[in-house]
Amino acid sequence: MIEYAKVILPKVSFSRDLFRKELIKCVKWAETPQDLNELREWCDDNFREMYPEILNEVFSTIAA
Repeated sequence: MIEYAKVILPKVSFSRDLFRKELIKCVKWAETPQDLNELREWCDDNFREMYPEILNEVFSTIAA
């Protein structure tokens, strides 16, 4: 599933709303804590400058 995220998230990153929606889906589909951690790290590396508030929001709600 992480591979899917790595394909789809860059394609929808032009739209803030689409990016948020797809990121939420990808987080829900993460099968293990390791998958979620890998997704978080990859998103930080690739989208932290573009959408820091979305990444913080989505990953903080999952961690809670």
